[in-house]
Amino acid sequence: MPRRTRRDLRGDLRRPLLPGTGPLAGVSPVLVFLVVAVLFAVGVIVGGPVGALLLGLLAIGVAVLLATTWGRMTPPERLARGVVLVVLVAVTIGVALR
Repeated sequence: MPRRTRRDLRGDLRRPLLPGTGPLAGVSPVLVFLVVAVLFAVGVIVGGPVGALLLGLLAIGVAVLLATTWGRMTPPERLARGVVLVVLVAVTIGVALR
């Protein structure tokens, strides 16, 4: 059997998950998008401590997803998702201070 190279092993880490294997596999992506969009909009519109709490919960969810998928992402994907998290935290702080 030929020895597997680093590139072969890296490819194994990036292959897509099989349908139905993850805890969120049965959740519709459209539903997730709508929930996140509504949560963000309500947080920004309501403002104050309640809005900041909603946005903070959203930021925690994004951070958890970023941390759990970190090893499977390419550096540009990591950068983009990190920027999204930083912007979300900045918006949360802005909403909390108004």
